Amino acid sequence: MSAANGGYYLPNPSPWPIVTSAGLFSLALGFVLAINGVGFGKWIAIVGAAILIWVMFRWFGEVIGESEGGKYNAQVDRSFRWGMSWFIFSEVMFFAAFFGALFYVRHWAGPWLGDTELLWPGFDFHWPSAGPKGPIAIEPDMTPAASQFSPMGAWGIPAINTAILLSSGATITWAHWGLLKSNRAQLITGLFLTVALGVTFLSLQAFEYIHAYTAMGLTMKTGIYGATFFMLTGFHGFHVTLGTIMLIVILGRALKGHFRPDHHFGFEAVAWYWHFVDVVWLFLFIFVYWF
Repeated sequence: MSAANGGYYLPNPSPWPIVTSAGLFSLALGFVLAINGVGFGKWIAIVGAAILIWVMFRWFGEVIGESEGGKYNAQVDRSFRWGMSWFIFSEVMFFAAFFGALFYVRHWAGPWLGDTELLWPGFDFHWPSAGPKGPIAIEPDMTPAASQFSPMGAWGIPAINTAILLSSGATITWAHWGLLKSNRAQLITGLFLTVALGVTFLSLQAFEYIHAYTAMGLTMKTGIYGATFFMLTGFHGFHVTLGTIMLIVILGRALKGHFRPDHHFGFEAVAWYWHFVDVVWLFLFIFVYWF
């Protein structure tokens, strides 16, 4: 039984950590088997993914029920805040590694290789670079007209997406203000607008990717430029997808009457994450698209 012992909350024994570990192991094992040509590997991976989805619904549901049932004290609230803070810090380090790779290639390794001509005589590094063939994409089956790739410009969909994410940061902050004032209409409207802006961002990014592959010759195989572009923007899009899903959950909880002005860390945690996604995109827009 959960209890507060000397002000410290002791949760009930839970099966969910071990079940989550089993799901992750099944997912990883199935994936490894599948990429090595084992036929039943994909089914093991599907079972692992299904276990993880089921656990998320059940485990998160229990946490929500305990929170709304008044079982959490100030110590639990602090632990949640520290946990979310460290999680976001780990995400900052994750993206820092990819930005570091981009900086290393553009300002250190690339120019150095161009000066030393270690790769081959006459090599001249320039950015964006598709690798050994310079500005020519490396796919041998591409037609001559499509073999010349074009770098992604900043003004167009990327600029529109920047405005969309900045607006979403404003709408979720406006929703928070409504929650603090016990204005549930403002809370729900702000969350709905934030979700709509997130979905719009993802839709435009999907269109951008299709255009890059079909009309610009820009793919994951387009040398170091293509690799860094899609790794950075792709992982950011994945984080936006997760953030949008979390916002939809928070919106559903708000519609059910959850959250109070003095008890709403579930909302705050998602808002923190969404602001982190906004800031990362600003760095992406500046250093990947603009400069």
